[in-house]
Amino acid sequence: MTGTGVGRVLYGCMGLGGTWDDNPYTAADVRHAEAAIGAALDAGITAFDHADIYRHGKSEAVFGEVLAASPGLRQRITLQTKCGIRLPGNGRPGHYDLRGPSILRRVEESLTRLRTDSLDVLLLHRPDPLVGPEEIAEALASLHRQGLVRRFGVSNMSAAQIAHLQAHLDVPLVANQLEMSLHRRDWVEAGVLLNTAAATSNGFPHGTLEYCSANGIALQAWGALAQGRFTGSEPTPAGEVVRRLAARKSTTPETVLLWWLQRHPAGIAPVIGTARPDRITACRDAVRREPELTHEEWYELWTTARGTQLP
Repeated sequence: MTGTGVGRVLYGCMGLGGTWDDNPYTAADVRHAEAAIGAALDAGITAFDHADIYRHGKSEAVFGEVLAASPGLRQRITLQTKCGIRLPGNGRPGHYDLRGPSILRRVEESLTRLRTDSLDVLLLHRPDPLVGPEEIAEALASLHRQGLVRRFGVSNMSAAQIAHLQAHLDVPLVANQLEMSLHRRDWVEAGVLLNTAAATSNGFPHGTLEYCSANGIALQAWGALAQGRFTGSEPTPAGEVVRRLAARKSTTPETVLLWWLQRHPAGIAPVIGTARPDRITACRDAVRREPELTHEEWYELWTTARGTQLP
C-alpha cells in the first residue's frame, strides 16, 4: 500500500464524461463511465482519481451518477480529486488559483458533482505562484476540520515546493502526482545525469523522489501508459521489448509498462487513464502480481526507450 492507502494502481477518470466543452453529458456517457469503473473494480482497482477540470466537471458528474446508482460502492473505494487549475473561458486566460476561497468553493462543487459527503484525498493540481502557503494551509485546515477532506497532497510539485507548504500545515501531505512513464523519464534520468553535460537539459527537480520517499509522501504517476506509445500498432524498438517481455512473463504489454514504474524502490503507484474497458482489464496483473522484471530487464526497457546508452 502507498502512503495514501490507495493500493498499487489508481484509475484516472479524465476520459469519462463525454466532450471537453460545456455541453451536457449524456446517458451514453454515464453508461460508458459505468463500464470503465466496473472494469477497474474487476481488475482490483479501488482508488479513483479525478480533477475538477476534467471534461469541465463532467468526469466527476458521471462518476457521481454511477455512485448514486450503486449503493455501498462509495464505502468500497478511495476517492481523490484535484483543484487549482482554471480553464480559459468567458474572456479570462487559463490560470492557476489556490486562493483560499477558491479551494473551498472548488471542493464544494466537486463534492456536489461526485454526490459524496467527503473526499479521501484532495491534491493541489499545480503550484500557484501568487498565493502564499499560509493562505493555502488555512483553507486545507478548514476542510479537514469540517470533515470534508481526510488527507491532502499535491501534483506537479518539487521537493522544495512541498517542504515550503508542509512547514505551514498541521496535517501531513501524503501524495505527489507527477507525470512518469517509460516515455516521460526525466524523473529517473535526473538521478543519473549528475556531473554530465546532459544534466543541463533535464528539467526535473533533482531530489524530489528522495524527499517524497524520506517523508512518507506517496508518488503517483499520471500518464503511466504513455498514451499507447509502446502498446500501439506502430512498431518501435522499446515497444518490441515491451511485447517480448510481456510474452515471457505471460502478461500484457500494459502490465509491463506499469511494472517498470512499480519496480522502482520509491513505491510509485501508476494512474491509468484509458477509458477503454479492455485496456483497463489489461492492467490487472499490475494490481495482482508483484513486478516481475529483473534488474537487467528493467534497464533494457530504459536504455531502449532512451535510445542511447547510460552515461
